[in-house]
Amino acid sequence: MKNLVVLTGAGISAESGIKTFRDADGLWEGHDVMQVASPKGYLNNPELVLDFYNQRRRQLLTVKPNKAHYNLKELETNYNVQIITQNVDDLHERAGSTNIVHLHGELLKVRSTENENDVIKWRKDLNLGDVCKLGSQLRPHIVWFGEMVPMLEMAIEITKKADILVIIGTSLQVYPAASLIEFVKRNVPIYFIDLNPNINEGAYKNLRIIKENATNGTDKLLNLLIQ
Repeated sequence: MKNLVVLTGAGISAESGIKTFRDADGLWEGHDVMQVASPKGYLNNPELVLDFYNQRRRQLLTVKPNKAHYNLKELETNYNVQIITQNVDDLHERAGSTNIVHLHGELLKVRSTENENDVIKWRKDLNLGDVCKLGSQLRPHIVWFGEMVPMLEMAIEITKKADILVIIGTSLQVYPAASLIEFVKRNVPIYFIDLNPNINEGAYKNLRIIKENATNGTDKLLNLLIQ
């Protein structure tokens, strides 16, 4: 089967009711991003950071995958589908997709502040005093600004092997995730699904823009890719 690589962003989860929490003025729920999504912010005010992600986690547990998520699962009947997501939710997993790389971490996991490989599944609030088995404070399993993106190399290798690339609900403005499009082989078809695409079809060879939201766009994608 052909390798179909899908890069997803906040736009696909927004249709499930997940707020992107980045306002027009760049603030995250009224906070400067560096206050709630950086190592320095965590050191300065860990309670604020933990509360920020506790609110995100609580909201995630109230929503469900939408049709776009299920459409991507349906593509697995005809393609080797690999999803590279910038989203920290688990909606792709809940929809049944089987090959998912989370570039920016996962809300429903936490990890030790001393050992980044000590990762634990977590569905409740995370508070100061919650520690790993060795006694170190736990933190959200999220890639904060200024931190390395450990799954990036895997994502690059997956993208290099793509026979088809699909981009859904991401502006391709956040690096390094935005650079992945540069790693596809020449002549690989690229489908860009977004209500307000910020690139034109002449930007890349074989680029086709589907100006729709994620649900309607993936409906069209199924018609195009599954004959």
